[in-house]
Amino acid sequence: MILGIGKKKKEKKEEKEEKAEIVKEMAQAVRRPGNLLLTGVLRAPHITEKASQASSRSQYVFRISNRANKIDVKRAVEAKYGVNVQSVNIVNLPGKERRRGRQIGWKAGHRKAVVRVKEGQKIEIQ
Repeated sequence: MILGIGKKKKEKKEEKEEKAEIVKEMAQAVRRPGNLLLTGVLRAPHITEKASQASSRSQYVFRISNRANKIDVKRAVEAKYGVNVQSVNIVNLPGKERRRGRQIGWKAGHRKAVVRVKEGQKIEIQ
């Protein structure tokens, strides 16, 4: 009976190791440049008067995911719009307090990225 218990433990241990290997492979596949999972990085273009003036200097502003970093934003813009990105700057904007009479609420903060593209290239944003 003791031998049977040992086999079950070994089988469980092997299953755990196999699952760990699969998780590692999946994590590496996400990190490889050829296998980009860029869905959800760019939420929307941030269209304001200031942002439209910046487009004349080859800078474009996008609202991005809270978890996205500069590398993710660069890859997402290059993949979606087919331009060469020179630099990415990210700004975290805080939430703001909003009042209606006595009731106090909060407007959610967001994160935006200012992307500079190579001179002479443009992004068409509606």
